[in-house]
Amino acid sequence: MITALIFLGVLGIIAGAVLAVASKIFYVWEDPKVTRIRDSLAGANCGGCGFASCDAAADAIAAGKAGPDVCVAGGQEVAEAVAAIVGLAVGVKEPVLAESSCVGGLRARERYRYAGVLDCRAAYQLFHGEKDCERGCLGFGTCVRSCPFDAIAMGKEGIPVFDPGKCRGCGTCEKVCPKGIIAVISSSTKILRFNQEEDCLAPCRQACPAQIDIPRYIEYIKDGRYEDAIKTLKERNPFILSCGRVCPHPCEEICRRSIEDEPLAINQLKRFVADYEMNTGRHVPVTVAPDTGHKVAVIGGGPAGLSCAYFLRRLGHHVTVFEKNPKLGGMLYYGIPEYRLPKKILDWEIQGILDLGVEARTNVEFGKDFDLEALVAAGYEAIFLGVGAWNNTTLRLEGEDTIKGVIGGIQFLGRQGLGLPNPIGERVGVIGGGNTAIDSARTALRLGAKEVTIVYRRTKLEMPANYEEIKAAEAEGVNFLFLAAPNKLISDENGKLTHLEYLKMELGEPDESGRRRPIPIKGSETLLPLDNLIAAIGQYPDLSFIESGRRLKDIKTTRQSTIVADEYTGQTDILYVYAGGDALTGPGLAVEAIGSGRQAARAIHLYVTGQEVTVPLNRLCGFIEGTLFDMPYVVDILDEMEPQKRVKHHELEASERIHSMVEVDQTIDEAEARAEASRCLKCGLTCFGAVVYGVQKEAEIRKAA
Repeated sequence: MITALIFLGVLGIIAGAVLAVASKIFYVWEDPKVTRIRDSLAGANCGGCGFASCDAAADAIAAGKAGPDVCVAGGQEVAEAVAAIVGLAVGVKEPVLAESSCVGGLRARERYRYAGVLDCRAAYQLFHGEKDCERGCLGFGTCVRSCPFDAIAMGKEGIPVFDPGKCRGCGTCEKVCPKGIIAVISSSTKILRFNQEEDCLAPCRQACPAQIDIPRYIEYIKDGRYEDAIKTLKERNPFILSCGRVCPHPCEEICRRSIEDEPLAINQLKRFVADYEMNTGRHVPVTVAPDTGHKVAVIGGGPAGLSCAYFLRRLGHHVTVFEKNPKLGGMLYYGIPEYRLPKKILDWEIQGILDLGVEARTNVEFGKDFDLEALVAAGYEAIFLGVGAWNNTTLRLEGEDTIKGVIGGIQFLGRQGLGLPNPIGERVGVIGGGNTAIDSARTALRLGAKEVTIVYRRTKLEMPANYEEIKAAEAEGVNFLFLAAPNKLISDENGKLTHLEYLKMELGEPDESGRRRPIPIKGSETLLPLDNLIAAIGQYPDLSFIESGRRLKDIKTTRQSTIVADEYTGQTDILYVYAGGDALTGPGLAVEAIGSGRQAARAIHLYVTGQEVTVPLNRLCGFIEGTLFDMPYVVDILDEMEPQKRVKHHELEASERIHSMVEVDQTIDEAEARAEASRCLKCGLTCFGAVVYGVQKEAEIRKAA
């Protein structure tokens, strides 16, 4: 025993001596800088930096082959610590987060029953997986198991759920997803992206002019995640308070829920969550990319101009908005009455845009106080023309410009917005059938008119105004004179309007708009006694500034007084000048102007950063054929669902509202909002029925298998 112990002791001494000698001979010196860098890194070995390990990344940083901000897991704090070690400056990087584009999960139809290894990559090898959808998540959780930060979990609907507080944007999940439905993406990338034909888009998303991810924000409202809903909305629309009040919501017209009962109250849900933000007293923070140093001028502080400025600022550019009126807001401020969109609400929303760092100069008119040459000389690299449709289309009747008591609808509403006197008699006539006509009529009532009559040359069915606004006007006592067209203005010896002579009409064949053409009935002249007449038959942009500028004369215009520019980028013949909103399309919806402003911001960003100004060839230019209501199994699925009533629309009674500018429509409460959001089917292109069909039935099938 003693001999064995002595032997082991001697052996240990010899081994120690050999190792000591070897350490001197084979010693590998390690750069202390590399050690310090490695110790400063997050140590996740996630591979998001592009290197095999944190050791390899540290070597690359020390050798100058990688920047100090290469570690995606560590964030800005780690980048600054590494930069201090290597003696370099580090800029602020825009954060990136992972997200999935699949909304189907267990609801996606299956082509076969997969019984192999429970790994998405293995399942994909067999005919691209069991799901009958090229965009559909296979649901085996490979991304969950591969995430080094425990930032992903499989949700109850069989699709991955990402925790933004844990996600570091390393991209591991993106690499292991065989279907390519997970992307590590920044806010800037989202701003720059068009909806595309291969995207998984519900009908409501296909219809939205601003391309808002409607099902996503509704899902957040259902779960009580209101700030996430607001952030989702603001990825596409900075005017959610305003649009929640004035948008005609084309998204609701093709909501699949209407097959079963009634369409979802999408706009009321948007208004609820927008009011939630305002009632907190603070704007929900949105990301702004690091400063690029590029300067852009925006002409016009309406929805198109301010949206363009908002998205350009979020992309990191310096933006100045030039507005000829005293207040920003354009038609939202001067063209929409207070009872629909209170000024204090619009002001609060605009302040949120300015707080991002957008500069605004009011009471300055392009073409008079400054011109294109002055902007270029001041260092602006691109100019956006977002002027609104401020000129009224005339009635082309004798005395229209001289007879007292006749005014254009835009001028009438504009004077009201400016707080100027708007003298109104007891009998007021309004010519037109659009929203401006309805707004003018309802405003006249509130200013004291006893009798207000809208004269329209077609029938109620052909009126282009929002149906809700027409109903509200009827409830308030506005009269409608259909199939009547103005023929003559009659005044007294003092030049004051006394009557409108109109012709009765009948409808003929449809015209280019699809509406039946009105035809005058001979000998049907009729007099309508009036004290005031408001002409609201149309409007067009004021492009007089083009003639005042030397260089701007190269820009082409149309007969409709709009600017000729690319439909999707807004780029004109002067490559650094862009147009959007009414200046490009003619008078349109606020939400259309907002979408146009974002598209122009995208194009301007590409231009000032030296990239080619193009749009994807597969951009979504309409509805994706065969994805709305005509899929054979849609009705079968919805027939299994219990009908649920749409949330009730709240508004003040007519007697309470017609004597003041108090807001008419009211916001639904939290319980109503979450209940209404639960009616959403959470559609994709081919997936329906989030409430019953998908989660419940398919989960039972899987459990039994």
